[in-house]
Amino acid sequence: MKVVTLSTNGTKEEEIELPLIFSTPFRKDLIHKAYTNLDSHHFQRQGRHPTAGMDVVARSNDPPTGHGTARIARMRGGGGGRQGEGGGVASVRGGRQAHPPTVDKVIYKKINKKENKLALCSAIAATSSKELVESRGHKIEKINSFPIIVSDKIESISKAKEMSKLFDALNLTQDINRLKSRKPRTGKSALRGRGKKKGKSVLFVTKSSTNLAKACGSFRGVEVRAVKDLSVLDLAPGSSPIRLTVFSKSALDEIGKIKSSHLELMEKLK
Repeated sequence: MKVVTLSTNGTKEEEIELPLIFSTPFRKDLIHKAYTNLDSHHFQRQGRHPTAGMDVVARSNDPPTGHGTARIARMRGGGGGRQGEGGGVASVRGGRQAHPPTVDKVIYKKINKKENKLALCSAIAATSSKELVESRGHKIEKINSFPIIVSDKIESISKAKEMSKLFDALNLTQDINRLKSRKPRTGKSALRGRGKKKGKSVLFVTKSSTNLAKACGSFRGVEVRAVKDLSVLDLAPGSSPIRLTVFSKSALDEIGKIKSSHLELMEKLK
């Protein structure tokens, strides 16, 4: 399949052949599975101090029966205060948790390497579908060609002023402006300082790390990733495919070098 490459001014330059990876079938289930797997890798383990709620002078009667009182452990003391109150157990004030989380809990999810690679290839291929990009909520009415491929001059941009002109030339400004008015959240999230979500807009995929990321820093929701760092987390935030993505021409060459067993099979059947 051939696609048009654009200059930084938005004009058509040439037609190039897309790598075989863009023929990978769309697998929403695998993308969701890979996202869940990769997202768990940055979770912080939770746990409680082993003696939390137990550092009290409380014990049950010995023997616990035959005293005409409940067997619950009670606070000791010389009178007043909490003397005689229950303590050191889960059912009383200031007591421990009944079944607290422990740091031994396994929260690092695993996935087969071939599944993970297929999910990445599927997510990359999905960026060529206008319907999938639009279904995620991106504003792309004025964009006709997908995937969006731009000349390598984009990787030399280092100023926000130049990026602003590029957004206008590629008709991406409409999607960035979409994030300016976001409905505030209510409830616990607002009380905990998460009253607004930033949102995701354009993702630029480059051959290697460049100053482009610095130039995009002042634009809400715009991110830059090198091909070697590209992940399902970037292409399908929240496991919802698929994000509006712009590739540089040299990045497309690097993507064509990705190897996978399903691509080898597709090559044989071609």
